[in-house]
Amino acid sequence: MVARTSPEEVARRLAKEPTRLLLVDVRENDERATAAILPSIHIPMNEVPDRLGEIPRDKDVIVYCHHGARSEMVAGYLEGEGYRHVANLSGGIDAWSAYVDPKVPRYT
Repeated sequence: MVARTSPEEVARRLAKEPTRLLLVDVRENDERATAAILPSIHIPMNEVPDRLGEIPRDKDVIVYCHHGARSEMVAGYLEGEGYRHVANLSGGIDAWSAYVDPKVPRYT
C-alpha cells in the first residue's frame, strides 16, 4: 500500500526542510494552468515512465493530483521502479486549497 501524507504535514515539512522534498504534479496541462502547489515539478501521469530521470531518487517524493487517485497510482508505480521515499498527497491539490493555502484556486 502506498504511503499517504496530509496537506498539513507536507506544508510543515516544506517549511522545515524544503530541499529534502520534491512535489510531483501528475495532473494534465490545463489543470496545472489553473492551480499548482509551488515549488513542484509537473509531469503528467502518462509521461511519468518516460521522464523518470527528472525525479531524483535522493529526495522524499510527494505525488499529487486533483483529489489523490491518479497520484496514488503514480506513487505505486514509482515504488515499483525502486523509489524508496514516496507518498501520495491525501486529497490532492483540492485538500491543499481547503486546508493549507486558500489562495490556490479550487476547481471541478
